[in-house]
Amino acid sequence: MDIRALSLPQLEATFEEWNEPRFRAKQFYEWLWSKAATDWESMTNVPKALRTKLSETHTFHTLTEDKVQHSNDGTIKTRFLTHDGHRIESVLIPVPDDQRFTVCVSTQVGCSLTCKFCATGRMGRERNLEPWEIFDQVTLVNKQCQQAFGRGLTNIVYMGMGEPLLTYANTMKSIEHITAPAPLGLGMSASRITVSTAGIAKMIKKLADDGFRSNLAISLHAADDIKRNEIMPINETNNLDALMQSLEYFYRKTKNRISYEYIAFENFNDGPDDAAKLIMLCRRRFPARVNIIEYNPIEGGEFDKSNENRLNEFAARLVSHDVTVTVRRSRGKDIDAACGQLANKN
Repeated sequence: MDIRALSLPQLEATFEEWNEPRFRAKQFYEWLWSKAATDWESMTNVPKALRTKLSETHTFHTLTEDKVQHSNDGTIKTRFLTHDGHRIESVLIPVPDDQRFTVCVSTQVGCSLTCKFCATGRMGRERNLEPWEIFDQVTLVNKQCQQAFGRGLTNIVYMGMGEPLLTYANTMKSIEHITAPAPLGLGMSASRITVSTAGIAKMIKKLADDGFRSNLAISLHAADDIKRNEIMPINETNNLDALMQSLEYFYRKTKNRISYEYIAFENFNDGPDDAAKLIMLCRRRFPARVNIIEYNPIEGGEFDKSNENRLNEFAARLVSHDVTVTVRRSRGKDIDAACGQLANKN
């Protein structure tokens, strides 16, 4: 068993069986999570004999850096290698002028949702990432951020490879360790974390029931079922009505911020009728903001990005009906690090 699969009480029980003092468990747990150790040897205040015994009875798998790419706009994409030979990607998105440094993390090796505009969906899903593999992306990219920009991460978005709510327990456990104070975790504010989902209605309700404290982003991309079915097969089993009901439930229970992610495709979802339908969704019984994202072409893709005039007109229609809108320009396109482009390309 991997040592990081143990809770602190389980580790304390193990140490008691070995006639080790309970405080050693906290010392060791702090190395695993708060100090983000990557090997047994670095845990210098834990006796070597105890470290050796643990290494003989448990595994301690960490991610290793496989490839790093630097974009012209400052974005850094890192491909990590898992202990069993899989590759995943994380993206550091710096906005120094706003003192905002965000890491986009992956939750699965590949993805099973096959959204037409996303390169990751063409990979299929190979396996879910363990909580510590998600956690490691944060701590390793945080070190990268400190080295490159002289400060640590300010935000985390679960928007990389995979659907976070289809590996629900692992996603939530990783957030638990990111937000928990020492020795259980990094002590980062839950409000600095955003989880993005294609819209798994029953799992959105579970988030609410479980007291989820972070922000929720919905990969919407179309405001009617016909178009959404065409580009996002998940909508066939989680249609917009079911999705909206789950979001209303989520907001009633949590009062957490909800955002719609909306990629603008030329002559598909960027016209006046599309804007009108999106405005109607934004008038549901919960506040939502819209992040309009320019499309990043993928190999073999069938869409074009909306031209500048159409995109601006679309955004203006939303604003004229009191919808809160942000138009996001993609970063890291030259290294395939932008939204929808993560696919472990060489």
